[in-house]
Amino acid sequence: MNTPAPLLTGEQVSAECLQSNVQRILDDLAKNRYKNSQPARLIAVTKTVTPEVINLLKPLQILDIGENRAQVAMPKMPLLEPDFRLHWIGRLQTNKVKYIIDSVYMLHTLDRLALAQEVQRRAAECGRVIPALVQVNISGEEQKGGMPPEEVLPFLRQMKGFSNIHIQGLMSIMPARASEEELTGLFRGMRRLFDQLAQEAVEGVEMRELSMGMSGDYAIAAREGATMVRIGTALYQPSGR
Repeated sequence: MNTPAPLLTGEQVSAECLQSNVQRILDDLAKNRYKNSQPARLIAVTKTVTPEVINLLKPLQILDIGENRAQVAMPKMPLLEPDFRLHWIGRLQTNKVKYIIDSVYMLHTLDRLALAQEVQRRAAECGRVIPALVQVNISGEEQKGGMPPEEVLPFLRQMKGFSNIHIQGLMSIMPARASEEELTGLFRGMRRLFDQLAQEAVEGVEMRELSMGMSGDYAIAAREGATMVRIGTALYQPSGR
């Protein structure tokens, strides 16, 4: 098992740096709206920083945070100021669901029936309905999580009996080294799928959120229809890029 890298502290990420980067990103999102939509919402990916740094986001009104490893995320939660909302953005093993089920605000990476069954079971035990996004492997990369686009609608129809999971949209991760043209095509493909599934009006399913775009491509994602972007590196770099 890989040992997680040391987390960035308040000495490495100042409040001033964070404020500057947040403002720049919010400005970018405002300039890159999809049609007449509201700007995409910033999910601050906090997997590389300490609770001290996460708490600096609260005065900036950034309350949506993203984590991807239970052993890193869960010790942070008691040390956070109130009102933060935990988005689970990494591939989730079924045996880790029990550790996060009480804390997670939204699961972005629902990608298989076995995971849905475990989330349903654990959520029912603690009396919760978990908002979730279906992860789609739009690029077809073998190493990436997510289901192929053609499998999403049949999966959504299977979710009818899962009363403790509320599907609210889709999520995707793009190739790391794709060109802007390639990224634009993939983001458009995700938005097209999102809109098609909204028209299907599957019972109990909403197409409200489209989570796509990261530090290197969030402006393109926002322009092509993301409602949420997941940004880590660009938040914490002193240069802002």
